[in-house]
Amino acid sequence: MHLYSVETGLFKLDGGAMFGVVPKSIWNKTNPADENNMIELAMRCLLIEDGNQLILIDNGIGSKQDDKFLGHYYLHGDASLKTSLNKLGFDVADITDMVLSHLHFDHCGGSIEWNDDRTTFRTAFPNATYWIHEEHWNEANNPNQREKASFLKENILPIEQSGQLKLIGSNESIHPNISLLASNGHTRSMIHPHIKWRDKTVVFMADMIPTMSHIPIPYVMGYDVRPLNTMNEKATFLKEAAAKEYILFFEHDAYHEACTVTVTEKGIRKGEIVKLADL
Repeated sequence: MHLYSVETGLFKLDGGAMFGVVPKSIWNKTNPADENNMIELAMRCLLIEDGNQLILIDNGIGSKQDDKFLGHYYLHGDASLKTSLNKLGFDVADITDMVLSHLHFDHCGGSIEWNDDRTTFRTAFPNATYWIHEEHWNEANNPNQREKASFLKENILPIEQSGQLKLIGSNESIHPNISLLASNGHTRSMIHPHIKWRDKTVVFMADMIPTMSHIPIPYVMGYDVRPLNTMNEKATFLKEAAAKEYILFFEHDAYHEACTVTVTEKGIRKGEIVKLADL
């Protein structure tokens, strides 16, 4: 089995929204804001190669939205999903399994693209099964008012129409060394793949812990639907992660790809900063 970090580009979100009740005087030290209070974030995906399976976890914001929509998020950087896959020697047609942690647009927008004459949408991974948690799929198709703007129909409905959709429940798997565990604080039934790799476990954090700076328990995004749930889920997960020496893989950290965690007098904090390519 081989694991690859896949960069799909950078974007920006409001720093206050990203850190909730944590004061700017604290979070600005590690995630400096620009003149509009926006901080730089990654849209980093994880690619797993094992035999005939090529599994991609999340796929970024994509490129099919109009300039007005994309302009709200200040997309920048040279990386894109296709170019990053190509640099690794792969193409979108090679992906066999597309695992979506959840259906917020910055995680699943790359699932769908325009057809050649821009008259309709098609799946961007023509040979892949799209795996989504069944409870989350139902939530995304009947969204609450808080999340409604993050669930775009053009990112969701074409997956079902393609016949490539496969719904999955909690604690199920698509591979003997991958467990798909779910959390409910950020959004209902967000998937966190736990990948057993060599003698390690790599965990795709998605939006439970979007950056390394969000490891402390109170550091919860303003975007979370159930922030107290997030805190409880983080506390339980981080205790396990420290005890079992998990590697936390960050989707949104513009500066750090992954790290371990360790127990300190102040609680659980970052341990060793890690890059998968160096392991």
